[in-house]
Amino acid sequence: MLRLNQNKMSKLKIAIQKSGRLYEESLQLLKDCGIFINNGKDQLKVSVDNFPMEIMYLRNSDIPQYLEDGVVDIAIVGENILVEKQKDIKIIQKLGFSNCRVSLAIPKDVETDSLAYFQGKKIATSYPNTLKNFLQNNQISADIHVISGSVEIAPNIGLADGICDIVSSGSTLFKNGLKETVTLLKSEAVLAKSSKLFKEKELILDKFLFRIKAVLKAKNSKYILMNVPDNKIQEVSDVLPVLKSPTVIPLAEEGWSSIHSVIDEERFWEVIDELKDKGAQDILIIPIDKMVI
Repeated sequence: MLRLNQNKMSKLKIAIQKSGRLYEESLQLLKDCGIFINNGKDQLKVSVDNFPMEIMYLRNSDIPQYLEDGVVDIAIVGENILVEKQKDIKIIQKLGFSNCRVSLAIPKDVETDSLAYFQGKKIATSYPNTLKNFLQNNQISADIHVISGSVEIAPNIGLADGICDIVSSGSTLFKNGLKETVTLLKSEAVLAKSSKLFKEKELILDKFLFRIKAVLKAKNSKYILMNVPDNKIQEVSDVLPVLKSPTVIPLAEEGWSSIHSVIDEERFWEVIDELKDKGAQDILIIPIDKMVI
């Protein structure tokens, strides 16, 4: 009986970044999953009332160590941080937001984009492990200068010939007179899992993952309604690959039906063009809040 009570009180401990863009998008994901947080100012640990979860707000760079030590069970973290920290941590779901890349950049007046430029040069970076491995794999010998912040200023003050840093829009590089040349890796927010996660928490994690996948599927899909001549229903249905079978509803006008289905965001315009070619008319597109399949 005591063990059952302990299991009942178990909470899945999740770490998220305590500030910045990843923080905001992580909270939005939790909200979309029906997990509501009412935390006071400057709280670093919060319990959730409507789901067996406890949230810890940490520095992004500290999260991999907390996962490895089992202090937290799961975390929403930048994939680039896991690569840099070189921890044996399992990624269980890519989340599709906070997209960025780790790239090399040089002064924009240097007339080359070649990786060979960095041979024998000084490179300033906050990602020494990622950079070191990349240079070794490409047989480039360079002097790595580790900086904890404001890496972009290094070439302007003569500290380095180029930099290696995360890039999102590229505007920061442009403002500092730099240009992106070589991408080392592409990154996004991911859900990562500690190898020390207790078995009794796996069920909670499964429920959380189920919600996440429903949210992500909805974001990547659109609900579509259209009017189609009855003799074109099969041709139109063949263009709609997402659901097992579209919903077909006869219209008041004889010889016509309304077809309802779902299409992938990535193929949206391609599918729309195909549907029009097959005879679909009055096409209506509706965003989806959640999608459970």
